[in-house]
Amino acid sequence: MFESALSWLNGLVWGPLMLVLILGAGIYLTVGLKLMPLVKLGFGLRAMVAGIKGSGEGDISPFAAQMTALSATVGTGNIVGVATAVSIGGPGALFWMWCTALVGMATKYAECMLAVHFRETDELGRKVGGPMYYIRDGLGKRWAWLGFLFALFGALAGFGIGSSVQANSVAGAMTNAFAIPTWVSGLVMAALVGLVLLGGIKRIGAVSEALVPTMVLIYLVASIIVLAVHVAELPAALWLVIESAFTPVSASGGFAGATIMLAIEKGVARGIFSNEAGLGSAPIAHAAAETNSPVTQGAIAMTGTFIDTIVVCTLTGLMLVVTGVWDSSAQGVELTAAAMTTVLPHGDKIIAVCLAMFAFTTLLGWSYYGERCAEYLLGVKVIVPFRVLWVVAVFVGAVIHLDLVWMLADTLNGLMAIPNLIALLLLSPLVFTLTRAYFAEEQANGQ
Repeated sequence: MFESALSWLNGLVWGPLMLVLILGAGIYLTVGLKLMPLVKLGFGLRAMVAGIKGSGEGDISPFAAQMTALSATVGTGNIVGVATAVSIGGPGALFWMWCTALVGMATKYAECMLAVHFRETDELGRKVGGPMYYIRDGLGKRWAWLGFLFALFGALAGFGIGSSVQANSVAGAMTNAFAIPTWVSGLVMAALVGLVLLGGIKRIGAVSEALVPTMVLIYLVASIIVLAVHVAELPAALWLVIESAFTPVSASGGFAGATIMLAIEKGVARGIFSNEAGLGSAPIAHAAAETNSPVTQGAIAMTGTFIDTIVVCTLTGLMLVVTGVWDSSAQGVELTAAAMTTVLPHGDKIIAVCLAMFAFTTLLGWSYYGERCAEYLLGVKVIVPFRVLWVVAVFVGAVIHLDLVWMLADTLNGLMAIPNLIALLLLSPLVFTLTRAYFAEEQANGQ
């Protein structure tokens, strides 16, 4: 009974209305910002590099904040999510992932800019912020209940999508590739996560600064090698992606066939799952940045959506298409591993290591998100108990089957987006005003 009710709710939360709401908000913000996220992408990338050293109040550098946010987004969605989207919706799903990312850059910019603008200093002297704060302080106390709901959904979703599910992915990958027992992976991960969490956001930021660029580089190099070997097939693969986005794809091999709507649905849903634009998670990390400019930090944040989906997810999707494995009977991580193995010896092990690194950093990023949501609800006294529960959830998640937990976490993850998107739409005039003022001043100083 509970499982069927949860399945119904999950279908409702991630159904067409939610996808229209997320895409609609992204399009509205993109137009309202006069395409700024696309035009100023170079500005955001330069600001991210310059942000290695902070210049303002905060707990971690702007670059570390970006790496912490990326640690939570660059993960299983890039390897498993893309494969799932393409295997069900066809190659055209990748095209709709691109569209989701391009408008999602505006959403990510707006939510992270507001997080810095409305952030506060907690009892421990740390900068805290996120949707719950800009809902309460930006929209007024009569909207505080919406901020409460976001924090509640965020704190609970973290234990599923950010902890147990990630640990389970790592343990499964290590067992399949190296025959390591799940309980061993669980113990090692729990110990490592516990050591990092002891240092709070500063240590999470430091670890993310080291691991995220490294893991992305490893995955990019391996993927580019596969594409280079199949470079002759690349133009045809790109054409297939675009053509499949607007025409139904017939069944072939292990592929069941896909309508245009299925390609759109899977592409948009997996795109959102991967880059989290609109869910309200990344603003929590960016609120801790050492910066005095909400606009600059927002610009840094929007590059994360570009890196996650336009770069990393694209490489995964194209790798599946050029190697021809996309219409096989393999699913999820097995599909991506099969694509890489066609060129690289032990490609399955490379994928396993990348997945383990991606999922481990997601464990860290989401621990911070969940902790800040819990602090908003119950105060700083909840921090230590929360960290203990998080470490326990890592071990438990590694050794049990998680079908129901995955669905529950996925549902809560989607529910987070509703309060956040409402706030973004209502606070959009402020986003537009602050953005115009910043770049007008930049232009005046440049003259």
